[in-house]
Amino acid sequence: MDSTTATVDLVTNNFKNQSLENDDSNSKHLLKLEDLNWDHSFVRELPADPRTDIIPREVVHACYTKVLPSVEVENPELVVWSESVAELLELDPKEFERPDFPLLFSGASPLAGAVPYAQNYGGHQFGTWAGQLGDGRAITLGEVLNSKSERWELQLKGAGKTPYSRFADGLAVLRSSIREFLCSEAMHSLGIPTTRALCLVMTGKDVTRDMFYDGNPKDEPGAIVCRVAQSFLRFGSYQLHASRGKEDLEIVRTLADYTIRHHFPHLENMSKSESISFSTGEEDDSAVDLTSNKYAAWAVEVAEQTASTIARWQGVGFTHGVMNTDNMSVLGLTIDYGPFGFLDAFDPSYTPNTTDLPGRRYRFANQPDIGLWNVAQFASTLSTAELLNDKEKNYAMERYGIKFMDDYQAIMTKKLGLSKYNKQMIGELLKNMAVDKVDFTNFFRLLSNIKADPTIPDNQLLIPLKAALLDIGKERKEAWTSWVKSYIQELSTSGLSDEERKASMNSVNPKYILRNYLCQSAIDAAEQGYFGEVRRVLKVMQHPFDEQPGMEKYARLPPAWAYRPGVGMLSCSS
Repeated sequence: MDSTTATVDLVTNNFKNQSLENDDSNSKHLLKLEDLNWDHSFVRELPADPRTDIIPREVVHACYTKVLPSVEVENPELVVWSESVAELLELDPKEFERPDFPLLFSGASPLAGAVPYAQNYGGHQFGTWAGQLGDGRAITLGEVLNSKSERWELQLKGAGKTPYSRFADGLAVLRSSIREFLCSEAMHSLGIPTTRALCLVMTGKDVTRDMFYDGNPKDEPGAIVCRVAQSFLRFGSYQLHASRGKEDLEIVRTLADYTIRHHFPHLENMSKSESISFSTGEEDDSAVDLTSNKYAAWAVEVAEQTASTIARWQGVGFTHGVMNTDNMSVLGLTIDYGPFGFLDAFDPSYTPNTTDLPGRRYRFANQPDIGLWNVAQFASTLSTAELLNDKEKNYAMERYGIKFMDDYQAIMTKKLGLSKYNKQMIGELLKNMAVDKVDFTNFFRLLSNIKADPTIPDNQLLIPLKAALLDIGKERKEAWTSWVKSYIQELSTSGLSDEERKASMNSVNPKYILRNYLCQSAIDAAEQGYFGEVRRVLKVMQHPFDEQPGMEKYARLPPAWAYRPGVGMLSCSS
């Protein structure tokens, strides 16, 4: 760490500590690790694997296996942490300074109160049923209840083998761990539902990885991320048991009851007086009464939350890369950050996943359809377990489509600063952006500089967008000029001042996104033992909509080296 960063960090820490000391009402609620209020509802209420060994095997009639972290460490180091996640847990930020913190959050030393386990689930991978998958390198420590009775599950990713590791080593490397940590926190700051990350610890031991599957493995630094979410349940958590026949169908119901009880409790208490019923739109005009079946109401909520999250992905140009059903959160969270990528040049066919290249199933433009396909698999699982009838199943899928379009249209309308959705204008814009490979993030940020003044001469219309419209010829300039003229015409009917519209647009169009090359720069520095860049990128990404003077370099277009293999595109292996 350089002296400037060290000084800034020292001043910041002193200020925070002083603030905490001055605020008695705050400080008395902050907890030491030993004081966390653990609850183990998952372990307590769901069927367990009778075995606790880590021999790879089919685990039947069980939702989890109790396993202990087994990762080897040598002088583990704390690389980066999130104080905002510590706040969720009401954990005293001074706990990050404990000498034993890296040992506890690498899993090398047991955390008091934890009851570690690995979850059992299956999933469709690239559209094909893959059978049992499970937590192959993630070990949940348990759930922490804060003073508001919010439930937060803590999970160590890369903590060693489990029965679900198959032929893998159960470990993770610094490269993928930094990407997961930074993207979890960046997505939260963008307002997108996501799992979170409390901290990242380097184990001090190397891990062998063949990053490109080309027969050239190399040693990389090992690391562990502590992931935090209200639950890590996935679509595949239910699918697996439904796939195993009659004997395990009751587990689907048990798991659904557990999920509704802890994460959708409002559905337990529905009464007929609420009359939540909807026309299915079918010929017989029959209605789906969601108050008579809590599972149907739940399926609809899962479908709508999934749709809403994916609409937000589309709004910021985020491509997940591996939308398998085992990577779909039942709470609608963005989960499992592998070969993700934010759009640089606008390309609807972009996929950040080299494994996905042949068919581009998980390309940016296809994410909404994949979301629907995944919801259909989830609804079919509940139907197989006789928790939904066909009408209810179809209705959940219908609600997905309606919710996605409602949210996506609202997001795009706000991104353009329009008073109402204009399909033709937005469609034309995206077509132009794709033709000229315009940077997605920078373009929308610059768009707020357009003035709603129809008298601006044609040859000056594109000046505010000059930094985004690079190397375009005369014909393309004419196409853009035509679009901007119609855009200004539309803006002039909104009644908003230019200043008001700019502020509104800048609150939804980020200046800073976690471009892959920014991750790579932080990874390169951390692999050399300098963690300051990871921490700096985290700070910038925590305020993506602010100008942040002095940090402009983090909004720059990717340099030429960013297009080398392993930076712009990655494989599922990490």
